[in-house]
Amino acid sequence: MTTDLSFFDNHMHLREDGRYIEEIKEFRKHGGKYLNYCPYTDIKKIIEEKSYLSCYEKGLKIAKNAMEKMDIKIFLTVGPYPVDYIKMRDLFGKEKAIELMKKGMEEAGDFCREGKAIAIGEIGRPHFKVNEDIMEESNEIMKFGMEIAKDIDVPVIIHMEGANQSNMKEISEIAKNVGIKKDKVIKHFSPPIVREDENFGIFPSIIATEKNIEEAINKGRRFMLETDYLDDLRRPGAVLSLKTIPVKIKNLLIKGKMSYEDAMIINKDNPEKIYGIEL
Repeated sequence: MTTDLSFFDNHMHLREDGRYIEEIKEFRKHGGKYLNYCPYTDIKKIIEEKSYLSCYEKGLKIAKNAMEKMDIKIFLTVGPYPVDYIKMRDLFGKEKAIELMKKGMEEAGDFCREGKAIAIGEIGRPHFKVNEDIMEESNEIMKFGMEIAKDIDVPVIIHMEGANQSNMKEISEIAKNVGIKKDKVIKHFSPPIVREDENFGIFPSIIATEKNIEEAINKGRRFMLETDYLDDLRRPGAVLSLKTIPVKIKNLLIKGKMSYEDAMIINKDNPEKIYGIEL
């Protein structure tokens, strides 16, 4: 019954100096076929070039290299990483840092327009405590990214602190004010917040532990799954290895805790609807 299931990982990273070829082979071995890859940003290069473009292009090169070697489809999500802003702000001040972050958003939008990427992300704000000024400025940059995404009708993938009712409501209000559809605002590294009263319409991309998947499917099917695989040789398998989604879903199917229809909606229908892609 799982032979025609093509598993989709909604958020992961690859590194040129990582073990991504071996990890993707494991993903394929267990039935994985589709990856949404968020390239790392290189703050030194960004500052030197006053542009994010070479980081995005490097990500595209890594994805193409993997696809040439294996039967895999890799989509890209590109954008200025929120923590970059703090580093740049410290180096050359608020105004120039905001300008460069916004330029990175515009370049990500161009990448999407050209069909090289399917979403802008991961954008947002730091996942750790920062002062009020940095939070406000980060929100301003995030809104700018949402506006670009709205204009070209692509999703944004949001990086932020851990989800709770208060901050999900806040992000929902920001999306409403910008005018972007809430289905197009995806909470990366999400807990199993599937119900409307938990996520306020923001679309959850849930970390694919078996416990999270089981809790999520008991609430509904409006979510995607991610491993947030880091491809960092210093932290092998972190956050989760790429084979996690096919392995965990197959386990839940065998145990009768998830139906084949559930798995198809999560891995095929939801990504196709959100990103406008064909899987």
